[in-house]
Amino acid sequence: MPKNIVLTLTGRDKIGLVDNVTNVIAKRTGNVIASRMARLGGEFAILMLVSVPDSEFANLDHDFQQVRGEGYQVTLLQTEDDSKKYAGWLPYEIEVTGADHEGIIHEISHHLATQSINIENMDTSSAPAPMSGTPLFTMKGIVLVPPHLNFHVLSDELEEIGDKLNVNVKVEMVK
Repeated sequence: MPKNIVLTLTGRDKIGLVDNVTNVIAKRTGNVIASRMARLGGEFAILMLVSVPDSEFANLDHDFQQVRGEGYQVTLLQTEDDSKKYAGWLPYEIEVTGADHEGIIHEISHHLATQSINIENMDTSSAPAPMSGTPLFTMKGIVLVPPHLNFHVLSDELEEIGDKLNVNVKVEMVK
């Protein structure tokens, strides 16, 4: 019976790191089911959902000792099936754009938490505007909303928060 494992790795960026990590997984007949990887401020972060045979889990953890010895933080966390936990919840896409400043992510995520909304994925970035060079913030993500929450109320509340933060907030149902 295969085990699903969330693998995280963080450390200094170097060429060949993803090759090394996936080689360790393949050596233990593992499969990367899903992944996200990003270079952030000179560091590299890997987040993967990996499936490995039950008999190979301990070996996989042992194999990552060498990577840990090179200064990388590696965690392997066995997942539990929670596919029924959010059954009936509705997926919405949220997009926030505007001038970058402190507190945007916190204000939006705080409101979502107070409404018992689960963040499924969220990507944020800041980049200079083409003409002025002013940092522009972008946040895109998918959230799961309890079925009792009204879409229009949620959208209006997030737009109000956006107005307070001087950013644009768009909420759409995922099709």
